[in-house]
Amino acid sequence: MTRLAFLRATLLSAALALASTGAMAADVTPPKDFLASHIDTSVDPGVDFFQYANGAWLKAHPIPASEAAWGIGNEVDDELYARLRGISEAAAKRKAAPGSDQQKIGDFWVTAMDVAKADRLGLQPLHSGLARIDAIASPAGVLDTVFALKPIRVGALFRIGVAQDDKDSATMAVQIHQGGLGLPERDFYFNPEAGVAKIRAAYVEHMARTFVLLGRDPAAAKAAATRVMAFETALAKASRKLEDLRDPEKNYNRMAPAVFTAKYTPSIDWNARLAAWGLHPSYVIVGQPEFFAAEDRLLRQTPLPVLRDYLRYHLVDTYAPFLSTAFDREHFDFHGRVMSGQQEQRPRWKRVIDEENDALGMVLGRIFVKDYFPAASKQRYAAMVEAIRSTFHDRIGRVDWMSPATRAKALAKLAAVTPKVGYPDKWKDYSALVIGRDSYAANGMAANRWLFQDNLSKFGKPVDRTEWDMTPQTYNAYYNPSNNEIVLPAAIFMVPGVPDDQVDDAVAYGYVAASTIGHEITHGFDDQGRQYDAQGNLSSWWTPQDAACFNTAAQKMVEQFDGYEPLPGLHINGKASLGENIADYGGVLLGLEAFEKTAQYRKGVKIGGLTPTQRYFLGYALGWMTQQRQQQLRQRLLSDVHAPAKWRVLGPMSNIPEFYQAFGVKQGQPMWRAPGDRVRIW
Repeated sequence: MTRLAFLRATLLSAALALASTGAMAADVTPPKDFLASHIDTSVDPGVDFFQYANGAWLKAHPIPASEAAWGIGNEVDDELYARLRGISEAAAKRKAAPGSDQQKIGDFWVTAMDVAKADRLGLQPLHSGLARIDAIASPAGVLDTVFALKPIRVGALFRIGVAQDDKDSATMAVQIHQGGLGLPERDFYFNPEAGVAKIRAAYVEHMARTFVLLGRDPAAAKAAATRVMAFETALAKASRKLEDLRDPEKNYNRMAPAVFTAKYTPSIDWNARLAAWGLHPSYVIVGQPEFFAAEDRLLRQTPLPVLRDYLRYHLVDTYAPFLSTAFDREHFDFHGRVMSGQQEQRPRWKRVIDEENDALGMVLGRIFVKDYFPAASKQRYAAMVEAIRSTFHDRIGRVDWMSPATRAKALAKLAAVTPKVGYPDKWKDYSALVIGRDSYAANGMAANRWLFQDNLSKFGKPVDRTEWDMTPQTYNAYYNPSNNEIVLPAAIFMVPGVPDDQVDDAVAYGYVAASTIGHEITHGFDDQGRQYDAQGNLSSWWTPQDAACFNTAAQKMVEQFDGYEPLPGLHINGKASLGENIADYGGVLLGLEAFEKTAQYRKGVKIGGLTPTQRYFLGYALGWMTQQRQQQLRQRLLSDVHAPAKWRVLGPMSNIPEFYQAFGVKQGQPMWRAPGDRVRIW
C-alpha cells in the first residue's frame, strides 16, 4: 500500500496507551463523550451503521476545496505535515556538512519551495530526456529509451524490479509485470459508465494540452493525444483485470530470460537488457506473459511518431509537479480536478513534503522517531500485537471446518508472524544519494535513480528481512506475505489532541486491535495470504477439502460486496477487494474477542449512554470516519483493492451476530443479513 486510501481516525496513541496499561474510563463518564458526539441520532443503526456512527462529525467537517476526501484521519496527516515541515525548515537554516542528513533535507526543501526558480528553468531539467526521445529512429531506439527512463521512474510499457521470489522467499528475483498505462487501471479504458467515459475524454484533452506546452499547435496536439490514447487502449486490452492480478499462482511465471525473449518478446533481448544494469539472472518471474506478447506486437505495428509522443507524455507527466507553474497546473487539472474532484491545489509545502517523503523517507524518519516516538511506545504496541496473536490462536483452534493437519500449519504460521513496530532497528544508508540546489526536478531524478539502484543492488544478496517498505512517518500499515510480517509504522499510533482519560478500552480495541493489528494479521490468512506458508513461500499447505471450505465461505463475501453499488452503475468489485474485506472482518472478530477479556467489558458500565459492546463497534467505525468526492470514489471503485470506507464498516458489521444484538438490528433492515447468508471464516 501507499498512503491509506481512506484516512482513519485519530485516537490511536491514547487508545493503545489505555489498552496496554489497563487504564479505563468505564467508571467515570466524561463531561462530553467524544464518541457519542459523533453519532447521527436521526439514523437507525440497523439502516446505515456508518452514518449513525459518524454522521454528526461528517456533517460538521465538510471536504475542503483542496481535498478529494476528508476524515478525522486528515487531522493526523496535518499534524504529520506540520512536524515534517518543522524538521525541513530547521535543516534548511543550518550550515550542514555536505552529505549529511540535514544537508540533504534542507537542500531538497529549499529547492522544492522555490517556485520562481522552477518557472525560470521551465523544461530545462527534462531536455536530455526529451532529446533522447526526439532522436528515436527505430523500434530498438524506443526500447533503448524505455530502459533508459526506468531508473527515473517513468512507467512506460511495463514494470520491473527486484523482489523476493514468491516460491523461494530467501531469494531476490527479477520480476517483470504489465504496466505502461496513463490511467490508473485497465477498466478506465473500457467501462461504459458515464463518469468514466468523461474521464477518458478528459485524459485525451489533458494529453493534448501537455503537447501544446511542449510546443505543438492545438490541432496537431489533439491528433497526437488521440493516437497515444489508442495505443494505451491497446495496452489496456492486453492487460489483466484488477481482480485477476490477485491470484498469486497465475501471476507467477518463472522462465529463463532467453525463453521469455524467444516465446513472448522477440524484440527484447532480456539477457542483454538486464546485463546492462549489472543483472545476470538464471530466471525471471513474469507476471502476465500474454501482455508482453501483445505489447511486443504493438511495438512493431505502431508508428514511431506515436511511440515518441507516448514517451514524451509519460516523461513530462512524471515530472510535471517538479517543473514550472504551467506544467504543474496542467498536471493538477487532470489528476486533481478530474480524477479526484479537488477544486484547488493543496498548499505547495504539503505537496513538497509528500515528494520529500518519497525521496528521503528514512532520512526524515530517523529524525521523526527521535523527536516524536519514544522507545517505550514501541514496546507498548508490540505487547498489544501479542494479545491479538493469542486471540487468533484461540480462534483457529475453534474453527470447525478446518482439519487437524491444516490447523497445525495455520497455528505454526501464526506463531511465525514477525511484528515490526514503530521504526526499523537498522536504518537504510543514504550516503550515496546526492541532493543539491540545481533544480527540484534534478533532486527528484537523483532520488529515483538512487532508489532504482538500491533495488537492483539486492539481486544476488541474502534477503534483508529487517528492511521496511514504509517509513515511520507513514500513516499506514501492511502485511508482507513473503516475510510473514506485519509492519506498523510510528505514525499509525498518532493521536492529535485526545486526552487519555477520554479513551476507554472499548474504543481502543475497536479502533486499534480491530482495524489495524487484527486486520494486518488476518491478511496472512485471507484469500491471498493463506497461500503462503510460515516461511513466506507460495505453497499448497492446505488440504483440498479445507481449501474448498475456505473458498466457499469467501465466495459469500465476494457476492456480498458485489451487491453494493456506491455510485449508480458502479458496484464494488467483490473479488478484487476480497483480501481487504476478509482482513476487516477478521480484525473485528479478533478485536471483539480480545476486548471481551477486559474489565470494562465484564463490568458493563455505560459511557455516554453506550454499552461497552456498542462502544467497541463504534470505535471500529471511527477508524473509517471519512467522506470523499464522487470523482475519487469512482476512481477507487475501478482501481483500488479496498472497498470505500463506508462499506468497510457496513460489510463486516452485517456478518457479526454480536453487532445485531448490540444495536437491536431487525430482520428487513438494510444491515440485516439472514443467518445462512452471513460470512463465517475466521
